[in-house]
Order: sequence, then structure tokens, then C-alpha cells
Amino acid sequence: MKHTPRTAVGIGAMVASTALLVSACGGEAEPAGSGSAEGELTPVTLQLQWVAQAQFAGYYAAVDQGFYEDEGLDVTIAEAGTDTVPIDVLAAGDADYAISWVPKVLGSIEQGTEVTDVAQVFERSGTLQIAMADSGIEGPEDLAGKNVGSWGYGNEWELFAGMQQAGLDTSGDISLVQQAFDMNGFLAGDIDAAQAMTYNEYAQVLETVNPDTGELYQPEDLAVIDWNDVGTAMLQDAIWADTARLSEDEDYAETTVKFIKASLKGWAYARDNAEDAAAIVTDAGSTLGQSHQLWQTNEVNKLIWPSTSGVGTINADQWDQTVDIAMNTQNETGSTIITSEPPETAYTNEYVEQALAELEDEDVDVMGADFTPIEVTLTEGGE
Repeated sequence: MKHTPRTAVGIGAMVASTALLVSACGGEAEPAGSGSAEGELTPVTLQLQWVAQAQFAGYYAAVDQGFYEDEGLDVTIAEAGTDTVPIDVLAAGDADYAISWVPKVLGSIEQGTEVTDVAQVFERSGTLQIAMADSGIEGPEDLAGKNVGSWGYGNEWELFAGMQQAGLDTSGDISLVQQAFDMNGFLAGDIDAAQAMTYNEYAQVLETVNPDTGELYQPEDLAVIDWNDVGTAMLQDAIWADTARLSEDEDYAETTVKFIKASLKGWAYARDNAEDAAAIVTDAGSTLGQSHQLWQTNEVNKLIWPSTSGVGTINADQWDQTVDIAMNTQNETGSTIITSEPPETAYTNEYVEQALAELEDEDVDVMGADFTPIEVTLTEGGE
């Protein structure tokens, strides 16, 4: 399934971008496990879903704080352009690991791509459907007869699952609007309920002046449908590895544990140092405004922490729910993501469990039970 990015400050924008590289130690990367001489760092390339932003703060923090280097890794972070499909880059051998949403990769796996989810970083979905507070829309059942926005391109499945769960005929009970990769249609009143990520498009609305008040929109001005609450949330950002290399290349398997360990340590750093993590991403080249970047860091932390079973663990119930929706939810064309259960190799906790054990031995908090989000004040335009 082709990945299509979202917005200029989301995990995708309809704006051309050149892939950028951020390296922990510089130099051109070679494939991980290629046999670096003793004492040298093992080169590793991570392919992102989009450009530098706090959605990926943990990886940038791991570079900045030297966590990858501590594990003997020289990590290059490859940003994505509008046409980048992270899993295709991984499968082609042009990256050692990739970040992508589970439902999108499930489609690729069914089409023959051999990749494995080795760490489920985001435990919760960040996708919302938002409406104006006076719209009468409080849940998916209220979308009947409304203009409902959807990005499509594989981003629509939680919305369709929620509507179908509510008993709506998605081919006739709603007016589906192809939502642009911004919130302009929603703010203009052309879309009654629009898709938005908690860490991006939702904030974009709150960074906009409400013409009725002359002040920025406030959360109370909006009605929010959260698919985590509805029960149709699907797993999103995960670390994916090459399935064949995991089984055939012992060095690559060992590197995978090291990479996961350092990455999760980076996410723990972002949890405990949100302001610093946001600044690290800005220094890495993100063009987001300061308040938006910090908002994004804070909201992404909420998708990770507190962790149910240890950060990065793939929980079977959440995986099964994602697969069930992928097999049984139809979009407006009658299509489903997949037609049969994915292979057992689609995910494994083998490597993340080793990484978590080492982190716990180093007294790194891998649960975040006491995590408390910070207060972020948005400014107009997110500056």
C-alpha cells in the first residue's frame, strides 16, 4: 500500500521535499551488520515517514545524546519526501530500519514484502475526527448526513471502522469529502468533521484565530472523536526490520537489539525532557514553529507513555484489533486493507524484550507510569 504523507507539519505534506540525512557520527553509512572492524561504529540507516519533526523526537534525541554511539552504532536518519514509501526503502536494502504505521505495512506484507515490526513505539492512535462544538457531532453515529473529511491513502481505516461499528452505511449515510492535506476546508465550513492528528492538525486549528471571538480557537470550541475511546484505534508508528536479515544475519539481529535499545532510551529522554527534545528536533532542521514543535513533542509522548507492557512492546490485543479492522473494515470502494491473517513473522517481541531487559539493568524507566504531560501554550501559526 502506497504511503502518502499528510501535511507540511504532519507525517506527510503535499509539498515536495528532498530526503535529508542526519548522522550520529558522519560519513556514508553501510548496511548494518556488514562487519565493521573492532572498535569502529556499525553504520545504520533509519528511514523516517516524513521530515524532521517531533513525531520522531526519540530518534533525534538518541543521536544528539550519544545513545546510538554508546551501543556502537553510527545512525543516519533519512527523512522522507512526498513519494517516499518507508517500507519499500527498507525492502530494497536502502535502509536498515524504517518507521511506518502498522495498517499500511500489513497491506505491503500481504503483497509480498518481508518486514517485521520489532518495536511498537506508539501504543495509542493519534488520529481524531474533529468538528465544531455546536455541530451536534459527539460520536461516529452523529456523522450521518454530514460532510465527513478523509485524507484517504491508507489513513481512513479507523474512521470507517468507527462509522461501521456505529451502523452507518458509509456509501450512503454520509457525504465523504476528499480532505486536502490541511485544515482549510474544515475552517471554511465545507467539512463538518475533519481528520486531524493530535500532534499536528488539531493544533493547527488551535493556532488559528476564531473570527467570532477574535481570539485563537480553544479546545471547548471543538468536538473530538477519539478512536482510542471508540474502540477502533489501530497501531501507528513502529520500527520495522528486514525479516530475512533477522533470521539469516546474526550481526543484523544483534544490531537490531542495540538500535531498539538506544531508540527507546531516546524516547525516555524525550518524555523527561520535552523542551530539550523539541529543541533537538529544531536543531536537526525542522521548520516547525517553536510552540507547535513543543506541542507535538508533548502529544507524541502521550501516545507512548505510560506504557502498558514496556515501551516498544507489541501488545497482542492491540495487534489483533489492528488486524481485525484491517481484514473486516471496508472503505468507500468496498476494499479492505488485507484479505487474510498476516504471517507470524509480521511482528516479534524477541528483540525489544532483550532491549528492555538491558535498559532496566541500566535503571532506565521503560514504563513511564508517573508520566505527566506538560502544559503547552500555542501561539498563532504555531510560532
